Amino acid sequence: MDFLPLGLKLTGQTVVIVGGGDTALRKAGLLHRSGAVMRLIAPQWRTDLCALVEQGGGVCQQRLYQEGDLDQARLVVACTDDEALNQRIAEQCHARGLPVNVVGRPELSSFVFPALVDRNPLFVAITSSGASPVLVRRLRDQLEGWLPARWGRLATFLGRLRESVAARLPGRRQREAFWETQLDGPLMEQVLSGHESEAEQSLEHALANIDGNPPAARGEVYLVGAGPGDPDLLTFRGHHLLTKADVVLYDRLVAPEIVALARADAEKVYVGKARDQHALPQGEINDLLVHYAGQGKRVCRLKGGDPFIFGRGGEELEKVVAAGIDFQVVPGVTAAAGCAAYAGIPLTHRDHAQSVRFVTGHRRDGSVDLDWPNLVAEQETLVFYMGLVGLKEICDQLMAHGRSPDTPIALVSRGTTDAQEVITGQLDSLPAAIEGRTVHAPTLIIVGSVVSLHPRYRWFGEAGGSTPDA
Repeated sequence: MDFLPLGLKLTGQTVVIVGGGDTALRKAGLLHRSGAVMRLIAPQWRTDLCALVEQGGGVCQQRLYQEGDLDQARLVVACTDDEALNQRIAEQCHARGLPVNVVGRPELSSFVFPALVDRNPLFVAITSSGASPVLVRRLRDQLEGWLPARWGRLATFLGRLRESVAARLPGRRQREAFWETQLDGPLMEQVLSGHESEAEQSLEHALANIDGNPPAARGEVYLVGAGPGDPDLLTFRGHHLLTKADVVLYDRLVAPEIVALARADAEKVYVGKARDQHALPQGEINDLLVHYAGQGKRVCRLKGGDPFIFGRGGEELEKVVAAGIDFQVVPGVTAAAGCAAYAGIPLTHRDHAQSVRFVTGHRRDGSVDLDWPNLVAEQETLVFYMGLVGLKEICDQLMAHGRSPDTPIALVSRGTTDAQEVITGQLDSLPAAIEGRTVHAPTLIIVGSVVSLHPRYRWFGEAGGSTPDA
């Protein structure tokens, strides 16, 4: 390797920056966070750059560089527009054995600034030794998304307790095994969810039992919304918990690509949940959550959309709560938001709708039983979940209670997936237009003048994923 990655403590150390432009500002931002005392030397500089230097106790000297400026420096950064000057600074630093970074010139530098993923006090540093800054930035952006923001809190918590654990577990291998066990257990999630006092109690309990019989593993349930179909809409938090789970219970509406993100050794249980065709009744699903968690396993219940919006997540939690099992809930992109966005239909718009209402279109006892008189406001968008079978009744009832027959309506089939289809029409025409044709579930119905914006705003899939107006 051309550069050895090292962590350098610069608190209170003098760092000389020669140059006053945008690049100098970026480097000064990193150095300021490290606690370095900067000396800025340049004929002119950005005002915010000098303010940052002085904020950290440094000085700004508006003049040309002189070799004596290197005296007492711990590090030097050369970032002027004068290539000859940058090279001269590098040569003088090398002669003194002084670390120098010439920005954009790794061949002249004795150190480089890595790209950082900052979860203070946890950092990930990435460098290509100057070969490809664009590639480094791309990798950093990917790691920014992968590394949970709260891991800094976790690192701080572990650091605070490190010495007390070392005092009770003097052997290095014993300590490593202990920490591995704790991070595989509930402690990590307790800290990440803000329950540090509980985490400290768990740690103390584990230490107290280290020489005796270890306590039984404690199970946990993760209720995770998988989004409306596109695997990219799974949240970072949902992905994090899914990859921790020992058991995954998933619905028909969860994309196979999302299920595949689970650990290879995780047990995957399909629980169905199609209309009138459940692989398992809801009661048995609830029992399974308690059963697996009761065995000390981490159970991820993957549900399409959002678990608390027509997802029966509350019912599943009732049994978990009654059993005294720890749980977490991760919201998902609900079908209304996801399908509307991918169909190019804004659910609210200042010229069309000032409110939106989510309604279940699921039929009970052969009919869609809703408070129809309260569903006919012209300036409100209606979104019906599970309404395909009851589509004609929905349209008839809305018209019977005052909604205009020419009100725009959209039927979104398999929304946010490559198979998405958007069928648009009016309340008085759409049911007849789709009669006899195959419309694949899951579907979502959107009613309101916002649907008229679909031809203008559609963007996803071939031809916007649309079917000509019904």
